[in-house]
Amino acid sequence: MSGNDAKVLLDLNYPDFQTELFDLDVPELKKIGKTFRKLQSMTWLDVFKDAGLKWEEPKSSPGKYTIRLSLSYRAVVVRNGAWMRFESLHPDHDGAYGKK
Repeated sequence: MSGNDAKVLLDLNYPDFQTELFDLDVPELKKIGKTFRKLQSMTWLDVFKDAGLKWEEPKSSPGKYTIRLSLSYRAVVVRNGAWMRFESLHPDHDGAYGKK
């Protein structure tokens, strides 16, 4: 499989993302972990169609995307082939879109 039929692979190794993730409280971390498990079972086409994840490309950051990880947090990600690389975590909608 290739392209949008490929299973999503998660890259959680970006240092800024890890710092933000590890600073979360346990209940929020559990919610986000549940979303990671969901993503691992999906293809890219599933991600694009999933209304709960709200995959979007901000006009201010071409090539970067935002995805909802919980009701409280969105992440900025980059797609590289089958990999979804997580770059930052944001507790507010505007932060994920580069707005002030």
